[in-house]
Amino acid sequence: MITVGMYYDVVPGKEAEFERDFATVAELLRTVPGHVGSRLYRDVFRPTSYLIYSEWESRDAFRAFTQSAAFAEARRWGRDILLGAPRHTILEASV
Repeated sequence: MITVGMYYDVVPGKEAEFERDFATVAELLRTVPGHVGSRLYRDVFRPTSYLIYSEWESRDAFRAFTQSAAFAEARRWGRDILLGAPRHTILEASV
């Protein structure tokens, strides 16, 4: 099992759209092999900064998702709503 932090900086004024669209992404993630669960957190000191805390069965499962068509589509959508590319960090791994 691994935990991945996916950090996003959102264009000011697009916060509600990002949060709403996360609900759609969360539904999609429920169908992705190897995905265990995800939660969205908002930085109270920087309200345009978000973290998606995501759990995966393995690094390979997460890597397969990041190379999928669904992830590519999400990246295209993000060009209009994000300030720069998201940052992904593996926070924890256990066997």
